[in-house]
Amino acid sequence: MEVSLAIPLRSSRSLLRAVGLLLCAGAALAAPTQRAIVSRVSPAYPELARRMHVSGKVVLLVTIQADGKVSGTKVESGHALLAPAAQDAVSRWRFAPGPEPSESEIDVNFADGQ
Repeated sequence: MEVSLAIPLRSSRSLLRAVGLLLCAGAALAAPTQRAIVSRVSPAYPELARRMHVSGKVVLLVTIQADGKVSGTKVESGHALLAPAAQDAVSRWRFAPGPEPSESEIDVNFADGQ
């Protein structure tokens, strides 16, 4: 048994347009924003990571208050030995003030021998 659903062309275009607008608006709201960094603190390379020759990138999702202070960090990816040092450093960064709190994705690179 075959079932088909017929939607008049005029209403399907309106529906598609409305869905497209909602998807675009949702993507714009969900995307992390970039704010200028006013001051940054370099991370301390963890001694254990240095001895084990662990290097790489830690990606953090950072919550920034309207006044530019960091109110939270969440590790998105990166080595477990490096992540706490990256979070500690970035939590002391200051960003340009903005109209409202925002989120930004920050990469912290650790190079062996740093």
